Amino acid sequence: MKKTELDFDLPEELIARHPSERRDASRLLVHRSGSGETRHERFDALPQFLRAGDLLVLNDTRVLPARLALRKESGGQVEALWLEAGETPELARLMLSGGRLRPGVRLVDAEGQAVIELVEKPERGRWIGRSLQQPWQDLLQRIGTPPLPPYIRRLRKAAGEAEIEAADFERYQTIWAQQEGSVAAPTASLHFTPELLAQLEAMGVERTTLTLHVGLGTFAPVEVDDVRQHTMHAEEYSVSAAAAEALRRAKEQRRRVIAVGTTAARVLESLPEEVQACHGWTDVFLLPGHRFRWLDGLLTNFHTPHSTLLALVAAVCQAHGGRGLEQVKQVYAEAICERYRFYSYGDSSLWLPEDA
Repeated sequence: MKKTELDFDLPEELIARHPSERRDASRLLVHRSGSGETRHERFDALPQFLRAGDLLVLNDTRVLPARLALRKESGGQVEALWLEAGETPELARLMLSGGRLRPGVRLVDAEGQAVIELVEKPERGRWIGRSLQQPWQDLLQRIGTPPLPPYIRRLRKAAGEAEIEAADFERYQTIWAQQEGSVAAPTASLHFTPELLAQLEAMGVERTTLTLHVGLGTFAPVEVDDVRQHTMHAEEYSVSAAAAEALRRAKEQRRRVIAVGTTAARVLESLPEEVQACHGWTDVFLLPGHRFRWLDGLLTNFHTPHSTLLALVAAVCQAHGGRGLEQVKQVYAEAICERYRFYSYGDSSLWLPEDA
């Protein structure tokens, strides 16, 4: 697979910069790869395409308010993005934008209080920072904002709107988020409401949760010509004993396992067939030709050109008897013609095998 094969033309106006009015009022494209059948629905029609005994696998990570608007003590704006904890509690890895930064520089908040001291720059654009006043989690909760992806952040001067809005604190988070640690949302899950979950439960659809903390690498495009040479980012995950048992039962009883999002899919396909409670890091890269051990279906948003996630969807399509990337791009072209909204706040797609 070549990088150029992952390209497609996406009109700028189809990039969703705001969530839908209701979570489950977004649109849902349902595709069966073997037959090529596509249906266009609303997300609240999801129960029509699931059945009693299906196991939905959800990611319960919680997005941190990881973006910080700061300035240097000497003046000059600096934007910081918390990436992950450092080697000691007061340290963290950060991504910073701002000129003339060096070790020892102190960054202050809107009230002029020094909150971060820069320690070292291990690589370009990345820093180790020390929290000066309080634990990192408390600092982020006090002055942080949702880390919206660059492609949906709003230009105040161009559009006359706030870059971060009050609704983002709720809507860029799943309704079941629990385990703090992500710098991006598992966006396939943003469409669910309590009412929809109750409806699925009443019809016998089972669900279980695992955790994968989404890192900045999820937005990294493929930059090498041969896609298989791309270095996949690693992300931390954990699977509880209850989740492992739910997966084992589903497979033993030949029930469908449907990943809600590519993050859940990556965890599932990192697990052995004899799954147990576990914790680790995964850098699995799912490409066409992958033999899926767990995944029977995938619910996911529409992804960016040149992304590893587009390749993942192609792998699912091929495993369902489809033509892989060629067919995925045809479905995406149809979605564009139908004016589906793309990316994190956009619409959803459900990729299913043929009915048994």
